[in-house]
Amino acid sequence: MLHICRSGSDWERRHLLFRDWLRHDARDHEAYATLKQSLAQRDWPDMNAYASAKGPLIEDITARAEKWAAQGAWLSPRLFTEFRDVP
Repeated sequence: MLHICRSGSDWERRHLLFRDWLRHDARDHEAYATLKQSLAQRDWPDMNAYASAKGPLIEDITARAEKWAAQGAWLSPRLFTEFRDVP
């Protein structure tokens, strides 16, 4: 699946943070993978139902990722672009 979003948008930030947090935290990575594998075994009426089933875990993981980011442990890729542009 391909997602297209506006560069620098909140949507982009949230998804990159979520990705990077899963790379950082093995427990949340495993929990998310296990949930997705379990949900993939079901028949869904549409993708919205599947996405809703992932919602509670995604919210929990996102809260931990946001805390991690607030502690300064994560810099969004946009910040790296800005640093590169500094003369």
